[in-house]
Amino acid sequence: MSYAHPEVLVDTDWVEKNLDNNKVRILEVDYDPENAYKQGHILGAHLVWWKRDINDSVRRDIINKHQFEELMSKVGATPDTELILYGDFNNWFAAFSFWVFQYYGHDKIKIMNGGRKKWEIEKRQYTKDEPSPQSSKYVAQPPAEGIRAYTHDVRRAIERVETVLVDVRSPKEFTGEITAPPEYPMEHAQRGGHIPNAKNIPWATAVNDSDGTFKSVNDLKQIYESKGITPDKDVICYCRIGERSSHTWFVLKYLLGYPQVRNYDGSWTEWGNMIGNPIEK
Repeated sequence: MSYAHPEVLVDTDWVEKNLDNNKVRILEVDYDPENAYKQGHILGAHLVWWKRDINDSVRRDIINKHQFEELMSKVGATPDTELILYGDFNNWFAAFSFWVFQYYGHDKIKIMNGGRKKWEIEKRQYTKDEPSPQSSKYVAQPPAEGIRAYTHDVRRAIERVETVLVDVRSPKEFTGEITAPPEYPMEHAQRGGHIPNAKNIPWATAVNDSDGTFKSVNDLKQIYESKGITPDKDVICYCRIGERSSHTWFVLKYLLGYPQVRNYDGSWTEWGNMIGNPIEK
């Protein structure tokens, strides 16, 4: 059985054959560009640093429409440009960018299945040369609020049987044993635990350990449906700051074809810090 929307994925072979395609922009989105992109990347790939290019640290928010237009213009993209995203950490941050780009209406976008991990396993060529494209004048669409959840949406969801919350963090974060993984000490909340009634399905269970590619439809269905995350539900995904949950959002919306899936990017750093918000441990 194929994915509900196989058109959102490309394999490494396709990417290698389209390195000279002027209608395509390859974007590498890394958590740690110093140990990934700058050590070698796919020929022609532009670096998108999630912390600097996708987030606004002053507003504690994703980039606004104008900032998105500036980013797209910098890499020489237009609304007709096909964007191919890939990166480290099993495409964790590539999926986050996919969600942000969809939020601002860029529909011609795909993820390279397996990301850097699969490209390296296959011993495909890297370069350290950085591209210098001719800039464009990109105009984005108004935000697609239907794929984003806010605090008030989550408060309402807690009491609704037709809505389910998916906490994609690690089991220790979910139970409140830790407030953030040791490698991310600054991204924690005042309280540990999870949003009431949320189901814990860590984001990485959706990918194969061997090469970082997404698991089969049948495997994915088993993972989510066994926890009550079914297509008839209104699904809200969250993690700590909204990036891991965008990976699960991508899986549910595009690979399994769930009709109503939103990413709560405020996630636990917002929910766990707000006075009056209920939590469970």
